[in-house]
Amino acid sequence: MCGGLRKAENIYTGNTKGKMRRTLTEDERYMRQAITQAKKAERLKETPIGCVIVQEGKVIARGYNRRNTDCNTLAHAELTAIKKASKVTGDWRLEGCTLYVTLEPCQMCAGAIIQARIDRVVVGAMNPKAGCTGSVLNLFEVEAFNHHPALTTGVCKEECSRLLSDFFRKLRQEKKQQ
Repeated sequence: MCGGLRKAENIYTGNTKGKMRRTLTEDERYMRQAITQAKKAERLKETPIGCVIVQEGKVIARGYNRRNTDCNTLAHAELTAIKKASKVTGDWRLEGCTLYVTLEPCQMCAGAIIQARIDRVVVGAMNPKAGCTGSVLNLFEVEAFNHHPALTTGVCKEECSRLLSDFFRKLRQEKKQQ
């Protein structure tokens, strides 16, 4: 189940006879919205990565992976969401914003997050092959940069990881059948 660090709200799980109370944190609520975006990518047969950007408790932008669909290297979930958030705020600086993403950002997306001055990033699953907020390297900790977003990892980790592993398992099975 999801795990996070922000303000909580109550949800009920289980059957209606034996309701079990479970606390859903603010980080979990927004990560679940990012997971919904990732599922949109999956329906397009894209790697299921989703992102939402929150400002003052409100989602101001959403994005999901569309690299293959758009034939565009830049069509990552984070970049799409950053572009939309900048349009909503009327500024390229996204100070006061938190970005939620289901998979650890790559070097391009981590760089864009730094450039956009996003205050905080919340990551679901880490990416040991290409992650640049702690797995391969951590661009957020490069002292020479003038902005260093706060980082929270592992929010809804199991669900985010499962979404990705199921997607790649299906992809491998389809390739075997061809």
